[in-house]
Amino acid sequence: MIWNREEYIAHMNFEFTGKEMFCELFGPLIGLDKEWAAQGASESEINLSAFGHDSVSYVVIGPKLGAITDIVPRVIEDTKEHKICMDSLGRTTKLCKSSATIALPIDYPVKNFDDWSKIKHYYEFSEERVDLELLREAKKMQDKGVLIRGAMLGGFDEPRQLMGEEELCVAYYEQPDLIHDILSTLSDTAVKAYERVFEVLSVDSLSVHEDMAGKSGPLAGPQQVQEFILPYYRRVWDFVSANGCTIFSQDSDGNMNSVIDDFIQAGMNCTYPCEPAAGMDIVQLREKYGKKLTFKGGIDKHVLRGTKNEILRELEYKLGGITRGGGTIFALDHRIPNGTPIDNYRFYVKTAREMLNLPPSTKSEHVRMAF
Repeated sequence: MIWNREEYIAHMNFEFTGKEMFCELFGPLIGLDKEWAAQGASESEINLSAFGHDSVSYVVIGPKLGAITDIVPRVIEDTKEHKICMDSLGRTTKLCKSSATIALPIDYPVKNFDDWSKIKHYYEFSEERVDLELLREAKKMQDKGVLIRGAMLGGFDEPRQLMGEEELCVAYYEQPDLIHDILSTLSDTAVKAYERVFEVLSVDSLSVHEDMAGKSGPLAGPQQVQEFILPYYRRVWDFVSANGCTIFSQDSDGNMNSVIDDFIQAGMNCTYPCEPAAGMDIVQLREKYGKKLTFKGGIDKHVLRGTKNEILRELEYKLGGITRGGGTIFALDHRIPNGTPIDNYRFYVKTAREMLNLPPSTKSEHVRMAF
């Protein structure tokens, strides 16, 4: 079922709309399509359209907040196994084709303040960051019930893109002025860009991508979030929320439990994908945070490779009373893993829909709901 803007906003503000939302945030991992085809899955099952997952109609309006450079990306090497490129930041990146969808940097442009000073202008505000024609068209769609998505650069993720994880984590202690200046520049640009946006339309949902944690916890702890990332979030979110936005959604894999309180203080009010294997339990989180925090995901993807009884137990736990009535978008905690039998996925969808009192699946285009 396709939700409209008003329904989605109400649901994500704990207003019960009379129905629950059940979707896929991401989709299958590479190679699962071949596994399912060999098991007799139909094309509509492989592309997920057979399962009728819920979604909201949305349009992404930018603005362009990332680096705008004069570096022309190019392919350095392209083989069956991998693809090595130079990207627009001048980094060498490598994509392992058999197992990944995102190329990873091999080197980084910033090691110190001098390096940052040379490329800082890539991130400073310019009018080209805002597409007024796109905004005008988006306004027409918003008036017809389409959700407007905005975004900001990650307070951990963007410095990581410039420095790499190890250099960034060391810089919190050895080069704090560098990190403060990077984030101050990002916030200046974001606020100026959204000033232009709000001249045309409002933003319904603000998204930020971090992916800053593993199973053992985040790479930046409460102290680093409070000192560096919180002021950056607050400056952007305070401005965007003052102009009508109510949803501030953070994407971070891994165990974020130790910094959730700090990010709530920073304005974040929605988190995903809530991976159980990393200790993220949406039932316990709802018990702890109540209506301070909404969730997307949280259903353990790994149980789909087990028995139907294991799938049923997971659904009975996660789809219980405390997580219902608004504030939860029920979904797997990331991509559908390899080794998931198509029959198990059929059972998972059918059972979850029944438990949530949703009608049987009807064919509809799969919409990625990770935002």
